Amino acid sequence: MGSTAGHGEAALEAGNALKFGGGGRGKEKEKEVQHGWRTAHNMSSSSLRKKSDLSLVLKMRWGLARDLLANLQEIFLGTKLFILFPAIPLAVAANYFHFGREWLFALSLLGLTPLAERVSFLTEQIAFYTGPTVGGLFNATCGNVTELIIALFALQKRKIEVVKCSLVGSILSNLLFVLGTSLFFGGLANLRMEQLFERKQVDVNTGLLLFGALCHILMLLLRYPINSGDKTVDSTASSMILALSRACSIIMLLGYLAYLFFQLKTHRRLFKSQEEKEDDANDDVVTEDKPVIGFASAMVWLAAMAIMISLLSEYVVETIEAVSHSWGLSVSFISIILLPIVGNAAEHAGAIIFAFKNKLDITLGVSLGSATQISMLVVPLCVIVAWITGIKMDLDLNLLETGSLIMAILVIAFTLQDGTSHYLKGLVPLLCYLAIAACFFVFKSPLE
Repeated sequence: MGSTAGHGEAALEAGNALKFGGGGRGKEKEKEVQHGWRTAHNMSSSSLRKKSDLSLVLKMRWGLARDLLANLQEIFLGTKLFILFPAIPLAVAANYFHFGREWLFALSLLGLTPLAERVSFLTEQIAFYTGPTVGGLFNATCGNVTELIIALFALQKRKIEVVKCSLVGSILSNLLFVLGTSLFFGGLANLRMEQLFERKQVDVNTGLLLFGALCHILMLLLRYPINSGDKTVDSTASSMILALSRACSIIMLLGYLAYLFFQLKTHRRLFKSQEEKEDDANDDVVTEDKPVIGFASAMVWLAAMAIMISLLSEYVVETIEAVSHSWGLSVSFISIILLPIVGNAAEHAGAIIFAFKNKLDITLGVSLGSATQISMLVVPLCVIVAWITGIKMDLDLNLLETGSLIMAILVIAFTLQDGTSHYLKGLVPLLCYLAIAACFFVFKSPLE
């Protein structure tokens, strides 16, 4: 699908940029195009990739067939998670032949894992052609596409509690489980050296997370002062909370746009890894990253991946209640604990790998950046979409979910306040997550 052509065009554009850019400025521009758009989420996913051996494919005489096979090999064999791809057709077969709902649920979750990693790979390929600003925006927007699609399907099915629980669970998972596990094992792997990270990035993300938590707290503050046995008052409170939720959602989206401008434009250096900063300081170092598939091919594959994610997400949403009854687990436990852990396994593994390598800036960018995106983009976007489609979804979480969210943010804020890390700083958030998981394991909501 135009892989060879894509390589030639990229090389020609790079050559022209150096020819007409003029010395050092041309080299600086090339470095910016090469890695200026890469987010921590994208770099984390890259740790699970592997180079494909195209020697046999390139020997083919027919150009179109050669490009097609090269694309297929890069897409399906260019990841260490390729062994999970068979779960996708098996999930489709399980749905078609009416296998047990538990099988359909489990296979769909497994199939979502490599798809999420491949979406990150494809957005990286597209960013090679679009430049640093558009590429960074594209990567930042697609970082949690799996959670967004699952939430939208649950919203379409009017399963509002599933939407809220799955999104809160993603935030808790990123803050406590992913970051806690990464800091714990990273600290054990680097016992004899001090692990350092950029605290300014942490301050930005925790500030936004606290703002998002405030919007949820306001709903509780609005409800409980007027809580009484009068149904008219309770109905009035619900309408007020719905109106406030929609207003806060718009404000949160504006805050996320400001965060993107801050991250991609005015203060991009704060969100770069230490390696990128060292490359910027060394004028003789230019990265060798190149696209491996063409722009049109990447767009087609990205659309195909989105369709597959949508299909598997629909299976997950449709079977979650049946699995809850079959496994004896509450819907809230499956949504808050199980879905985020399995659905984001690729991203989580990448964060842990970079912590082992003492690259905590990337690990923190993955966990905190993903949590911030869900809190400030995905959650308010779901409220706005529900508003447009006539569904009454608000930001009013239950007291248990809201309290867990606030405490998780405070634990992380205090853990990361001095810019250093060791294994005990990872153990504390991890223990907090286990305590929250145990709480939701024994908790049964009134709807269940």
